[in-house]
Amino acid sequence: MNKVAVIGSGNVGATTVQRLAELNIADIVMVDIVEGLPQGKALDILQAAPLMGYDVDVKGTNDYADIAGSDVVVITAGIARKPGMSRDDLLATNIKITQQICASIEQYAPDAIIMTVTNPLDIITYAALRCTQFDRNKVFGMSGLLDSSRFASFIAKELNCSVKDVCAMVLGGHGDSMVPLPEYSTVSGVPLSKLMDEATIERIVNRTINAGAEIVAYMKSGSAFYAPSAAIATMVESILNDTKRIVPASAFLNGEYGQHDICLGVPVKLGKNGVEEIIELELTKQEMEALQRSADAVREGISKIRS
Repeated sequence: MNKVAVIGSGNVGATTVQRLAELNIADIVMVDIVEGLPQGKALDILQAAPLMGYDVDVKGTNDYADIAGSDVVVITAGIARKPGMSRDDLLATNIKITQQICASIEQYAPDAIIMTVTNPLDIITYAALRCTQFDRNKVFGMSGLLDSSRFASFIAKELNCSVKDVCAMVLGGHGDSMVPLPEYSTVSGVPLSKLMDEATIERIVNRTINAGAEIVAYMKSGSAFYAPSAAIATMVESILNDTKRIVPASAFLNGEYGQHDICLGVPVKLGKNGVEEIIELELTKQEMEALQRSADAVREGISKIRS
């Protein structure tokens, strides 16, 4: 049986454990520094197994030694955004948390593939890669798949069609500088530009960019976790089952898209070795400029952790 470790038992972490358990693809260990919290949530999820039909072990723990042997480690731990707070406001605290977690991963699960979820995601991913010194294919961030799912849901709602027929693509940093790509977004293969006017597309693009903040504004004391956990589970499944899904993720770039020494959202092929290929799309001049602006915003954050 495969093994997945989820670091953090907040809403994102615990819901991720639930979704992974229901996929029935791996034993799962959930780690948190709060005594009793991961143990209680893990027991609750485990007791749902007879009803939901999964047959995997789910363990909650405060001891990082329990992540030993993990194939994938998902980092969700960190403070969440509050209303009026940008992802970058989270940087200082969440970098420290990530560094501590990465030291434990190096010690107990040095062969694992790492997926970061903590915000600001692209900068956290870069920090995790530098902290562990793992190969670049083994450290990446969940970002673009979530943003693309949000984009797709808005497209389906606008067209009153099944979300199953929508394929959407979002590149760039996971934040206000993300780059939704209408040209690479289709409904049953039909380009978005053939189905709605430019003003409608622009409105949906802007809502996608602000989708996370929209949820935070509604919830006031929390942030999204249902859609993020679905994206995480999808990506973990692609790794464990070696399905080679092509999804946007925050990956380390070394010349791709003209970018160097940065983690940024791009299409990747996910398999048993992690990021097995980075897919380079042909972008328009306007799209490349938008991607460059997004990269510049991420680099500004990276420069803060270097100083």
